[in-house]
Amino acid sequence: MVSQTFSCHVNASGISSFVKVPARAGDSLRECLDAAMSVIPADRQREAPTYLGATAGMRLLSRENESAATQILTEVSKTIQEYPINFQGARILTGKEEGAYGWITINYLLDSFTKYSLVYRDWIHPSSASIWGALDLGGASTQISFVPAGPITEGEEAAQFRLYGFDYTIYTHSYLCYGQNQALLHALRIIVNSSSSDRFEHPCYPMGYSENITRTSFYSSPCAERQESAASGNVILQGTGNASKCRETFQKIFNFSCGHNTSCGFNGVYQPKVNGKFLAFSAYYYTFNFLNLTEGQPLAMVEAAVQTFCAKNWAELQSTYPKEKTSHLKNYCASANFILTLLLKGYGFNNDTWDNIAFQMQAANSDIGWTLGYMLNLTNMIPTESPSSLRGHEEGVWIASIFFIVLMLALCLVFLLIYFLK
Repeated sequence: MVSQTFSCHVNASGISSFVKVPARAGDSLRECLDAAMSVIPADRQREAPTYLGATAGMRLLSRENESAATQILTEVSKTIQEYPINFQGARILTGKEEGAYGWITINYLLDSFTKYSLVYRDWIHPSSASIWGALDLGGASTQISFVPAGPITEGEEAAQFRLYGFDYTIYTHSYLCYGQNQALLHALRIIVNSSSSDRFEHPCYPMGYSENITRTSFYSSPCAERQESAASGNVILQGTGNASKCRETFQKIFNFSCGHNTSCGFNGVYQPKVNGKFLAFSAYYYTFNFLNLTEGQPLAMVEAAVQTFCAKNWAELQSTYPKEKTSHLKNYCASANFILTLLLKGYGFNNDTWDNIAFQMQAANSDIGWTLGYMLNLTNMIPTESPSSLRGHEEGVWIASIFFIVLMLALCLVFLLIYFLK
C-alpha cells in the first residue's frame, strides 16, 4: 500500500506560462526537486521512479503552439535529469486520463478497491456502494468521473480498468476551457461584449472594487473565440456584488441543450445521470473551504452563504481577510457561483443529490488529485488480480515444502555419490 510522505507546491505559475522563456519552466521546479531529494534516502534516490505529467494548461498550449509545448517539456526533462533519480519522462495527459487517475486516487486512498479484514484475516472486496465518483476542478479544465447506475451508451466516454481482480467501467469526461480560471475569463468576455463602452459593471466583483485592465489579458486565451483575438485597449470594471446576476452570467458560458443526446452534461456532451457519492477536490475545495462550506451543509444553506458573501463590500472583505491576496479575494464570489452553476445545471446535481458531494483535499493523510493514480498506474503498483490470490502459503505449508526440497536435494546427492563411486 502506498502512502504520502511529502508534498511540495511550486512557487510559480504552471509550466505552460513559460512559453516565452522555456528554460525557466525547468528552473521553476528546482526548489521542490531539492526538497524531495532531502526526503528520499541517498541510497534509494537512483532507483526512485520519477514522472512528470502535464495537464490542461499544457493541453491548451499544445493546441495553440505544439512546438512551444514540446520545447517546455524538453526543458523540464533536462532539469529533472540533473538529479540522481530514475526519471521516466514528461508527457501531457489527456483529459480522459486526468479524470480517470483522479478517480483511481480517491478510491485507492479510501480502500474502495480492496481492504484487509481483521475478521476474515484476508483481503476483501468492498461493496459497490463504496465506490466514489471524482469531481476535479483545475485552472483550465474540469473533470467528472463515476460509475453510472446503468450502461454507458457512448463508448468514447468510458474508461475500463481491472483492479485487484475486479472490472470497473467508469464514465469520465474532461471539459477543456471550463476550469476555474478560464471560466472567469469567459464570464468577463461576456460582460465586456454586452456593450461598446469601456466601463462595465461586474456583478461577481464586490461592491467598491474597481480595476483597469487590458482587453488582451482576457481575449488572448486559447479558449477565446478567434474573432475576439484582435481586441485591444483597456476596460474599467466596477463590482456590484450581485450574486443572482453573477450566476446568470456564468449560465451564459454553458450550452445546456443536449442536442441528439437524451442524457447529457453540457455543451451537448453525453453524460449518464450522476450516481453515488462524490469527492470534489482542487478548486472546488479551495473555494468552499475559504467560505467555510466543506462541512456537508445542505444546498439551501450553501446558496444562502454565497449570497451573503457576495453582498459584502470590498472594504469589509479587505478588513476581514487582510492576508488574502487581492487576486483571490475579488474572485471568491465568482468562483462560488461558477461552481454552483457547473454542479447543478452542468452535471445535474440537485437538492436530493447535493448531500452526496464531499468537499475534501485529503484522504488517508494523502493529497487528492490525479498524481497518485498516475504514478500507481505507471509503476504497476495496483495488481490486476486480488491480493488473496497472490499471497504466500501458510507457515505449515512452507515448512513442509522446505523439508521436501531439502530431502530431494539430499537424495540427489546420495545418488550422485553412488554414481561416481562405481
